[in-house]
Amino acid sequence: MRFLVSFLFVCMTLAGARGFSDADLRRGHVFLLRHALAPGSGDPPGMRLEDPASQRNLSEEGRVQARTLGRQLRAEGMTEAVVFTSSWNRCRESAQLLGFGAPTVHTGLNSFWQRRQDREAVLAEFQRLVDSLPEDGPPVILVTHYVNIQAVTGRAVGSGEGIWT
Repeated sequence: MRFLVSFLFVCMTLAGARGFSDADLRRGHVFLLRHALAPGSGDPPGMRLEDPASQRNLSEEGRVQARTLGRQLRAEGMTEAVVFTSSWNRCRESAQLLGFGAPTVHTGLNSFWQRRQDREAVLAEFQRLVDSLPEDGPPVILVTHYVNIQAVTGRAVGSGEGIWT
């Protein structure tokens, strides 16, 4: 819990900063990213994680948004990143389209918007993921959902937006 409080403080302190320096990249900062534009909210009734067609998915505008963000990050000097993603297709596709290689699916990034009973378990998995990240590794991009970012940072982000920590 102590680490989570420290993590939240850093999130809140750095969330308003624009861009990042080479020193930040060398320290292995984490970018909490909400998936790109997937019109609507929540998922259709009967949604199944193993069936992307049953989910709310990225629009073409969302796909362009994800590719553009990847290009912007590379233009700012990010040549490599470790990417983790939620199990939801809109997150997996956003993560892939960033162009930093194959993302790793992690349950600590899964939405609990329509599964409020999963909130504490998901946040505990998120904490384990963050605790496992090396302090001196490459930058890490965590592609997740609005509800997750809001729970961890107390801040709202739009589709395809994120917070550096």
